[in-house]
Amino acid sequence: MLTVLTRQPCEHAGFKALSRTPVVVALVVLILSVVVLVAITLIQIHQKEVLLPGLKYGIVLDAGSSRTTVYVYQWPAEKENNTGVVTQTSRCSVKGSGISSYGKNPQDAPKAFEDCMRKVKEQIPAHLQGSTHIYLGATAGMRLLRLQNETAANEVLASIQNYFKSQPFDFRGAQIISGQEEGIYGWITANYLMGNFLEKDLWHMWVHPNGVETTGALDLGGASTQISFAVGEKAELNTSDIIKVSLYGYVYTLYTRSFQCYGRNEAEKRFLAMLLQVPENDSSPGIPCYPRNYSTTFTAGHLFDSLCTEELRPGGYDPDDTITFEGTGDPLLCRVKVASLFAFRACHDREICCFDGVYQPEVKGSFVAFAGFFYTANALNLSGSFSLNAFNSSTWDFCSQDWSQLPLLLPRFDEVYARSYCFSAHYIYHLLVSGYKFTEDTWPQIHFKKEVDNSSIAWSLGYMLTLTNQIPAEIPLIRLPMKPPTFMSVLAFFTGVALLCLGFLVYLYALSRNQRRSQHALDHAVDSE
Repeated sequence: MLTVLTRQPCEHAGFKALSRTPVVVALVVLILSVVVLVAITLIQIHQKEVLLPGLKYGIVLDAGSSRTTVYVYQWPAEKENNTGVVTQTSRCSVKGSGISSYGKNPQDAPKAFEDCMRKVKEQIPAHLQGSTHIYLGATAGMRLLRLQNETAANEVLASIQNYFKSQPFDFRGAQIISGQEEGIYGWITANYLMGNFLEKDLWHMWVHPNGVETTGALDLGGASTQISFAVGEKAELNTSDIIKVSLYGYVYTLYTRSFQCYGRNEAEKRFLAMLLQVPENDSSPGIPCYPRNYSTTFTAGHLFDSLCTEELRPGGYDPDDTITFEGTGDPLLCRVKVASLFAFRACHDREICCFDGVYQPEVKGSFVAFAGFFYTANALNLSGSFSLNAFNSSTWDFCSQDWSQLPLLLPRFDEVYARSYCFSAHYIYHLLVSGYKFTEDTWPQIHFKKEVDNSSIAWSLGYMLTLTNQIPAEIPLIRLPMKPPTFMSVLAFFTGVALLCLGFLVYLYALSRNQRRSQHALDHAVDSE
């Protein structure tokens, strides 16, 4: 027993001497691994702030049929898959009517832009204004003017171009975009804002979202309306309404159709003109879609100078003649009468057709309805998604109101819009249900929206996104510290090292603890003897 007693303390001391060095080494490696892990993770997560490239600006003027809106956009100089990541920074509504109203005095068109352009100059840094591209896109109002008087349309555009060439920005031209382009750009805007093209991953890098379906787009302007949505391979590809769009490295197959003269304002003109074809006994035709006790007077030129109502122009037409309309507030008769604006019977020879004999695939998936769709729903105290029954119920309630009650119902009262909301609601019903074939089941998939994250849903953003494909990307001032695959490899390596060190320390701790227990048991046995 004496031999054991003299050997064991020496062995215990030897173990401590031998184990102290690996413990220190393991602790040092563990601490260094943790420090490296924390450091590279912080650098990678905050790389956007550290490596933010310069900004570019772009300006788009949405020259609609009833008004012009100026949008200012910005995006990082380094693009994602050859397309800029664009955000809206501001918008400004130009005073007055749309530029198509200057057909008789084109020299006056530029004056309306001055207030908005002064605000834009205050927002974009002076040293970047010379490289900021500015585009003007005109829609259905100018499309109609060009069909009616091409010389006048060209003179309006020329007058605007001369004005913007004198501005400090890089003016890239004023053009009249087609109805199909308007529909495509609106679809791009809606899906971009809803995150269907890009999303940020954990490392703040833009990636294409997996398994995300695109949303359809429904746009209701003053002179035209557009429908656009993605279709499958079974779509009738031999029609010009099926096109392919490439964005962020992906290709999308779309059905898009624009209906000229089916915008809200032109449709209302056609509606009033049609009612005049069957005159009442007195000189004041009753309008079931206008509120009770409301009366208004239009000149004949207001109704019939449009290309959309040219065929309805009466004989002996004098544009200075006046016509008085009396509202009767009859929602049921309004719905029946509004249906006559659409030629549904022209679809008898097509398997899938909306109206006027136009081919359309079956609507599917979610849709966003903006512009006139949103404003009408908002007047009915509706927004977002809701049932078809809720829409009809709100329509009937609104259309049954007396004119004197409307200022109390509408948050912003404007006579021109207030008198027409009832007509607009019934018009939207026939367009979406009887025309596009939305049902009680699919109607709730329509989301009536004005904007997403303070960015307006309008064709102009899609236009800007498409145009950024033509703008060269700048090389960022500082490159990213690590690409994601490299970062993940480094992260895995140091995590493994840290875990091995931690495991080794736990092993040594357990071994030391067992050693102490054995020594304690031996000491206890010796004491007992």
